[in-house]
Amino acid sequence: GFHLSGTVTDPAMQSEPETVCKVAISFDRCKITSVTCSCGNKDIFYCAHVVALSLYRIRKPDQVKDKLQMFVQYLITMHHTEVLPTAQKLADEILSQNSEINQVHGAPDPTAGASIDDENCWHLDEEQVQEQVKLFLSQGGYHGSGKQLNLLFAKVREMLKMRDSNGARMLTLITEQFMADPRLSLWRQQGTAMTDKYRQLWDELGALWMCIVLNPHCKLEQKASWLKQLKKWNGVDVCPWEDGNHGNELPNLTNALPQGANANQDSSNRPHRTVFTRAIEACDLHWQDSHLQHIISSDLYTNYCYHDDTENSLFDSHGWPLWHEHVPTACARVDALRSHGYPREALRLAIAIVNTLRRQQQKQLDMFRAQKKELLHKGVTSITNLEGWVGHPLDPVGTLFSSLMEACRVDDESFHGFPDFTENMGQCKSLEYQHLPSHKFLEEGESYLTLAVEVALIGLGQQRIMPDGLYAQEKVCRNEEQLISKLQEIELDDTLVKIFRKQAVFLLEAGPYSGLGEIIHRESVPMHTFAKYLFTSLLPHDAELAYKTALRAMRLLVLESTAPSADMSRPHHIASVVPNRYPRWFTLSHIESQQCELASTMLTAAKGDVRRLETVLESIQKNIHSSSHIFKLAQDAFKIATLMDSLPDITLLKVSLELGLQVMRMTLSTLNWRRREMVRWLVTCATEVGVYALDSIMQNWFTLFTPTEATSIVATTVMSNSTIVRLHLDCHQQEKLASSARTLALQCAMKDPQNCALSALTLCEKDHIAFETAYQIVLDAATKGMSYTQLFTIARYMEHRGYPMRAYKLATLAMNHLNLSYNQDTHPAINDVLWACALSHSLGKNELAAIIPLVVKSVKCATVLSDILRRCTLTTPGMVGLHGRRNSGKLMSLDKAPLRQLLDATIGAYINTTHSRLTHISPRHYSEFIEFLSKARETFLMAHDGHIQFTQFIDNLKQIYKGKKKLMMLVRERFG
Repeated sequence: GFHLSGTVTDPAMQSEPETVCKVAISFDRCKITSVTCSCGNKDIFYCAHVVALSLYRIRKPDQVKDKLQMFVQYLITMHHTEVLPTAQKLADEILSQNSEINQVHGAPDPTAGASIDDENCWHLDEEQVQEQVKLFLSQGGYHGSGKQLNLLFAKVREMLKMRDSNGARMLTLITEQFMADPRLSLWRQQGTAMTDKYRQLWDELGALWMCIVLNPHCKLEQKASWLKQLKKWNGVDVCPWEDGNHGNELPNLTNALPQGANANQDSSNRPHRTVFTRAIEACDLHWQDSHLQHIISSDLYTNYCYHDDTENSLFDSHGWPLWHEHVPTACARVDALRSHGYPREALRLAIAIVNTLRRQQQKQLDMFRAQKKELLHKGVTSITNLEGWVGHPLDPVGTLFSSLMEACRVDDESFHGFPDFTENMGQCKSLEYQHLPSHKFLEEGESYLTLAVEVALIGLGQQRIMPDGLYAQEKVCRNEEQLISKLQEIELDDTLVKIFRKQAVFLLEAGPYSGLGEIIHRESVPMHTFAKYLFTSLLPHDAELAYKTALRAMRLLVLESTAPSADMSRPHHIASVVPNRYPRWFTLSHIESQQCELASTMLTAAKGDVRRLETVLESIQKNIHSSSHIFKLAQDAFKIATLMDSLPDITLLKVSLELGLQVMRMTLSTLNWRRREMVRWLVTCATEVGVYALDSIMQNWFTLFTPTEATSIVATTVMSNSTIVRLHLDCHQQEKLASSARTLALQCAMKDPQNCALSALTLCEKDHIAFETAYQIVLDAATKGMSYTQLFTIARYMEHRGYPMRAYKLATLAMNHLNLSYNQDTHPAINDVLWACALSHSLGKNELAAIIPLVVKSVKCATVLSDILRRCTLTTPGMVGLHGRRNSGKLMSLDKAPLRQLLDATIGAYINTTHSRLTHISPRHYSEFIEFLSKARETFLMAHDGHIQFTQFIDNLKQIYKGKKKLMMLVRERFG
C-alpha cells in the first residue's frame, strides 16, 4: 500500500565491510512523506539506501506483487482460526462479478495518507536543514558554501513548483539561521558593509518570500502567519536593509499602501526598508481582480469594441488585455506564478505586461513630440524614473525575459499541452531558442522570442536615476551586464534585427523617457554598456543607426560642470541628498571605463572611414573627461591603425595623435604618474604620422610639454639617429627638424635654465650661433637661481667639449653658491671643488690665484682644504699645458699669494674644527681625534714657522681643556 519497507545491502569496499540497512518509506499521492533508515546518515537530501529501495519498487512492481501473494498465504496459515472465515468471505466476493468490492477500483489501505484535495507535503528533516545552513554560513563564503546556499534556494523554488507546502517551511528555517548569523551585529557595530556574495543571498531570500506570499492559492490564515513572521524579522535591528548599506528614500514601491500620507513624511522619521519590506507589502496584494483572473486563465480574453484612448485602458487598440499595475509588482506576480508551478498563467500575464509597456512607450513618444520644442529649448528635464527596472531588487525585466524565453526553449517540457506548442518542433534550428507560433496576443511575425528580446531592450533603455549607495549602484551595473550576456546568447535573425531597429529608433526619439533620448536628466544611469551591445548588433545591418545610437550614448552628463541646475531639483523624498551629488557615484570609474570601451569599439569599426572617424573623435573630445581613458583610446587607435598585416591607416593615426595631444594638454599642469610614458608615446605616434607632425609638436611645445620634457624627451628623441632612419629624411628635412629642435631648446633654456640649460647646449652643439646663445643664457641665469650642482655639471660638460676657459668661468660662478662647513667632510660637492681647483691649476697661476680666494670663502672644512693645498704643491701650475702656454716650471711658493692665503685658511680651519670637536667629545672618539691632530700637524709644518705654531696650539689646548685628563694625557704622549 502506502508503506514500503526493505533491506538494502551496501557492498564491501576496500576499507569498509559489507553493511545491511533497514529502510522504511511512507507515501502520499506519489510523494515520499517520511523515511527512516538504519544507516543514520543526516542530510537535507535522502540517503542512497532510500533512493535504492524507491527505485527497486518503481522498476520491479511485479516482484513486489508475488511477494504480496506469499505474504497473504503465510498470514492465513499462521492465523488460520482468526483470519480464515474472513479470507473465505472476501475470496467469494472477489469472484462474484456483481459484488460491492468489484464495483470499486483498488482496495482500502490502512497505511493510506491524506485525501486528494489536501496539501502536498514531502518529508523534510527540519533539524538537518538548520544544521546545514548554520554550517554554510559559518564558513563565510569559503569551501563553496555560497554555492551550497544557492542550491538550497533552488531547492525551495523546486518545492514551490511542485506545490510542496514544505517550501515555505524550509525557507522559514533558512531565514531563521540567516537572521541568527552573528556577523550581522558585528558588521552593524563596525559600520562595515557585508560582502557582495552574501548580500546577493539576502536578496534572493527577500525575493523568495515575495514569491511565497504571492502564491495565488494560499489560504488567508497561512498568509497571516507568514506576515507575522516577516514583521518579526523586519523588526530586528540587525535585519539587512534593502539597498545594502543605508535606507533608500523611495516611496512605498508596491503601491500597496496609500502614498500621500507617507510620501511627505520627513525621511529621517521613516523606518528603513529591509530585505523583507517588499514581501510584507505584497501580503496586501490579492488575486481577486476579475480582469487579472481573466488574463491569466484564458488565451481568448479580448474586447474588440474597446476604445484605446484612456490612460489606464483595460484593452489596447487590438482588443488585447493590458495590466497597469506598478511594473515590478506585476512582474513579481509573474515570478510567483512561475515559481508555484503555473507557467502558462505566468506567460499570459507576462504578455499582457509587455503589451502594456509597449503601449506606454508609444504614448511617451507621442507626449514628447507634443512638448519637444519647449523641452529642447530649456535644454534640461526633470522627467525621469526614480526607480529603474534593471538593477531593481525584484528584477522585473529579468523575470519577463526569462518567462518568455522559457516558453520558446525547445527542450523545455514544462509547457506541454500549450496551444500549438508542438507544431514547430520539426523545424528545430541549431539555436537553443526558436520563434514558436504566435500567441493570440502577439502581432503577426512576433513570437515569445521577439517579445523577450524587445522587453529586454525596453528595460535596458529606460531612463532612470542613478540610485543611492554603493550596493544599489553596483547592482545596476551587474544586472545590466547579466541581461546583455543573456541577449548575446541569441543569434540575431531578420525578425530580431527588425526589433532592434524599431527599439533603437524609439529610444533615440523618445526624449526624456528614454536613456538614449535627445535630452535626459543629468543624473540618469549612463547607457554606454547597453549602447555598445546595440552598436555591435546593429552595425552589420544598419551602420547609420548603429553609429547614431552609440554617439548619442557617449555623453556623461554628471561630469559636465556646465550642466544647468534649473529644474534639477529632485522630488521631495530625495530632498535630504546634498545637491552636488556626483562624487556619490561610487561606480564612476567603472562607468568611465565603459564609456571608453564604447568609444574604442566605434574607433575600431570606423577604421578606413574618414567621416565616421572624425565624428567619433569629436564625440570623444567632447564627452570623455579622464586623461587616462583618452590616453588608452589614443593607444587603441594607434594599435588599430598600425596593424602588421596592412599599411597604416593615416586618418586613424591622426585621430590617435589628436587624442594624444589632448592628453598632453589635460595633464600638463596636473601631476600624473604616467606623464613620462605619455610624452614618450606621443613622440612615437607623431613619428609614425610623419615629419610635419614632429615639427608641429616642437613648434607648439609650450602648450603640450614642460620645458624639461620638451628638451630631455621630445627634442632629444626627435634628433636621435633612430628617428632620422625611421623617417628616411634627406639633408634638407633633417636640417629643418634640427632647426626647430634648437629653437625649442633655446626657448626652454630661457624659461627654465636650471633644468634645461644642459640639454639646450647639447642640442645646439652643431650650430655656433645657437650654442653661443645657449651659453649666454647659462651665464645670465648663473647669478639668478642656478644651483652650484647645475653649474658644476654644465662646467664639466664644457671642459669635456673642449672649452676649458668657459668651464673655468662656470666653475667660479658655482663656487660663489657653495658653502661647506667644518664637519661636512663627506659632502658630494667636494669632488666638484677638487675638480675646479685642478682645472684652474692646469690653466695657470693666474686662474689658480683667482679661484683660491673663492675656495677659502666657501670651504671651511679643514681636510678638504689640506687636500687642495697638497695637490697644488705637487706640480707646477699650467704644466698640463693648454693652448700652447708654458710657465717657467717652478713650483709655487707657500710663502706668497695665492698659496699662503690657502695655507693660513687651512691652519685656521684645523684650529676651529679642533675647538668645535672638543666641546662635545666622548671617550670612544679620543683615538680618532689624536689622528686628526696628526693630520693638522702635517699642514702646520708646511709653513716655515709651523713647528712653533703647532707647539703653541697644543699648549693652548692643554691649558683650556685640562679638565679632560685622559684625553690630554693622550695628547702629551703623542705630541709632547
